[in-house]
Amino acid sequence: MGIRFVVLVNKQGQTRLAQYFYEHLSLDQRRALEAEIVRKCLARTDLQCSFVEHRNYKIVYRRYASLFFLVGVDNDENELAILEFIHLLVETMDRHFGNVCELDIMFHLEKVHFMLEEMVMNGCIVETSKTNILSPIQLMDKLVNKHYHLLAGTICCFNQLVCLSCFGVGKLNVLRINL
Repeated sequence: MGIRFVVLVNKQGQTRLAQYFYEHLSLDQRRALEAEIVRKCLARTDLQCSFVEHRNYKIVYRRYASLFFLVGVDNDENELAILEFIHLLVETMDRHFGNVCELDIMFHLEKVHFMLEEMVMNGCIVETSKTNILSPIQLMDKLVNKHYHLLAGTICCFNQLVCLSCFGVGKLNVLRINL
């Protein structure tokens, strides 16, 4: 089958992202599974290998700065290929966010989920090109920015003063509204 789940946690063991592929677990079962594998992986030293067997999974993990990337796979999956997948995911996030950190993942969780969905389908890695992974996200960003600029010209704040800005010229008009 391939990849069963991807979990990102910080050094304190707090889950920052969890995405499951073909795993039908209840919320309590997912929490218990995450807690078990996080405890196992965070307790290991840097001198130990990055592969752990847990239940019917093989956990492949890698630490980048303050984040641990944990990937649960079938027992017959190639561990080195999964380490390369983790590295590709980090490089893709680096390209999009510019030196990705924990806060980028927390504040842009939907984009990270979208990256994973572009890379993995039904537990199989289907895309490895960073350009192909990021192009739909960049297109969405352009559309959101375009609509934001249209809306920003109308209302920027719900205060006594409403800013009307013209982004093309750089003018700033202030309009007083009586509430």
